[in-house]
Formats: sequence, structure tokens, C-alpha cells
Amino acid sequence: MQRPFSRVCLGFVFSCVGLAVACAGSAAASAAAPNTLSPQELAEGWVLLFDGQTLFGWEPATKVNWKAAEGVICADAGEQGLLCTTSQFGNYVLKVDFRCGRQTNSGVFLRTPPKPEKDDVRDKCYELNIADPATHPFPTGSFAGRKRCEGSHDSTDWQTFEVMADGGRFVVKLDGKTVLDYTDPKPTLRGHVGLQFNAGKIEFRNVKLKPLGTVSLLSGKDLSGWKIHAKNKSRWTVTPEGSLHLETGPGQLETERQYADFTLQLEAMVNGKSLNSGVFFRSIPGDFQNGYESQIHNGFKDGDRTKPVDCGTGGIFRRQNARKVVPNDREWFCMTVHADGPHIAVWVNGYQVSDWTDRRAPAENPRQGLRLKAGTIILQGHDPTTDFFFRNLRIAGLAPGP
Repeated sequence: MQRPFSRVCLGFVFSCVGLAVACAGSAAASAAAPNTLSPQELAEGWVLLFDGQTLFGWEPATKVNWKAAEGVICADAGEQGLLCTTSQFGNYVLKVDFRCGRQTNSGVFLRTPPKPEKDDVRDKCYELNIADPATHPFPTGSFAGRKRCEGSHDSTDWQTFEVMADGGRFVVKLDGKTVLDYTDPKPTLRGHVGLQFNAGKIEFRNVKLKPLGTVSLLSGKDLSGWKIHAKNKSRWTVTPEGSLHLETGPGQLETERQYADFTLQLEAMVNGKSLNSGVFFRSIPGDFQNGYESQIHNGFKDGDRTKPVDCGTGGIFRRQNARKVVPNDREWFCMTVHADGPHIAVWVNGYQVSDWTDRRAPAENPRQGLRLKAGTIILQGHDPTTDFFFRNLRIAGLAPGP
């Protein structure tokens, strides 16, 4: 947690390459189980946008009877419109299963505003269409208004989209087969993921996203790219395996570079019972633990993981508790911290635990108000009991929004 005088905190950390152990308390299970992540997917950096039970992390843009039931997001009545992620994303791979009737017209929107205008799919966002080729000029697998997918891929069974959005290039696979390769010369580079209700019943599940373009923050050999604060009482060492070992405190290790909007991914292990640390970001360079903080504390009350102790791992300290304590002490776990303007989201072992928007007035100091300005990333040495390991820290900046 932050020192007692701090007022704002947050964080978010992502699943990581080289994960040797299936993270305990994750949405574990096999790759075949709906709305879960396999150990391999966790290692590759995937997160779940749909937890299989709730619409946490989503917001409807119009009046539609969206609901989460029996492991599925579904709708069949209401105004035309989108169910959008609360987060905006830039470059990524997205997977989503969908099922619809013959007369259904729906789609998956990429880099979209919550309420796109009718013609926005031509130049401001991307609609990966779901439609019968007999009734629509852009059938399933097409980018509506942009490029038609050849052939008929209509079905009433479950089907799977996998789409890579990387800069202006989009590659779409349908049930494992590439059906579209499209390059936009003037791309929209950031926006929400949207699930569309247009006409007819539509169902979605297994909505998963993997950020692209991350770069490593740890060399695995030394502390190059980082600096130790003058008030530091912590010990920082690099293990023979390349992990960063943090002991005792208080103290902090701070990046030399600064970041504003980004996706941060890492693995961590609490080497003790209910120890306390955190990941700070948009921190004022050189200040001691002065930024938003994503808490790291695996304690919970009464045997109930929905009752975190001291905010809980992935919670935004002093702003929003983690809705569930996912990881266990003495086991490696993954975190993803996504900072998108005033909105911040955190996933732990691929499961979204935080979803918070800073609605305070702007301020240079994040303890006092909204800070959008770039700042440093800080790993926290909380107190003399501190004993943590970190590895596979990597980050990707977000491109400017429309």
C-alpha cells in the first residue's frame, strides 16, 4: 500500500512470457473450458474481457437487454447499439466466439467509440460483421463498409473470430482460417471493443485479448533502466534466473523512462504471508512513492476472496478494492495494468479485478487529483517485512485516440 500520507493509488499488471506454473486461483482449467485461460495463454499474455459470469468491465451504449447467463453474453431485444469495454485498446489480438440465428445481423466492433454513427465504420472504426450473405453485402468475416470477405461462412453453430489489429493492418481468422487481410492507410489507432446488437438473437463467449508491441523493462542481468531512490532502505538484487528480488524497506525502484497511457505486464511472487507491496505509475519523477498505485496484497477475510485485506492485489489503493483476491502467496501470478486516460483497469491471472475512472479535477500531483501526464513506474518496498520477486516486466504505450 502507499505510505500513510499518500492519497491516490492504482495499478495493473499483465500475464507474462515464461510462466512456468499455472497461476493458482486463476481462471485456470483447460483451454477447452469456456471463459478461462490455459497456462499457455497466461504465459503468452492473454486476459479475459468476459469473466463468464458478469458484465464487469463492459458498458451498454443503448437500451438493449444485454445479460451474462450460463457463460454467455447475449441479447435479443432493444435498440440497436453496442456493449463496449470500459477500456480502450490499441494494438492487440482479439478472440471471440459468437453464435447467431439465420436472420441475425450483428458484429464485433474494433477501436470504436461507444456510439458510432452509421458511416463511421468506413473511416473511424471497424465493424467485423456477422451477417447472412444472402441479405447483406458484407457477410460474416467482412469489414462492413470497407472490405468484403469472399465465400459464405454463415452458421448457427458456435464460430470463432481471431483478429490481429496492429497499426493499420488487420488480419481476420474465422475458425482458424484466414478470411480477410486489410490495411487501412489512415487507421484509427485506439478505441473500445464493442459487441453489437442489431437484429436477431446474438451470443458471445470466450472474449480474450492479448496486447501487442510490449518491450521489456528488465534486463535479467542488472538494474539498467532503473534508479534507486535516495531514501531507499530496500535491497534490490537480480537472481541467477534473472528475476528481481526485493527485500526489506521502505524503498522504491523507479524507471528512468516515463509513461502516460500504456499496458504494463509482469509476474510477481509474494515470498511470505500477506506481505505488502505495489506498482506505482504516472508517478512524479524523483518523488517517494507518489503516483497511482496498483496494490499487491494477497490477504482476504473470513475465507472469502471477495473480502480483500488492505485493498487486495490488483486493487487501486485508496480508490477501489479488488473485487476478488485471485492469487496465493508464495506462487507466481500475473498482472496487467492498463492506463487509458482517466480510466484504469487491472487483471490478475487474466481475471479483471479493478475498473476505475478518476473523475477528480486535474492536478499535477496524483494524490490531489487526476494526473494524465507521463510519469515513472515504481516498484514499492513497503516495510522491513517486504520480500517479493518480479520478472517479465514489459510495457506497451497506447497510440493517441481519435
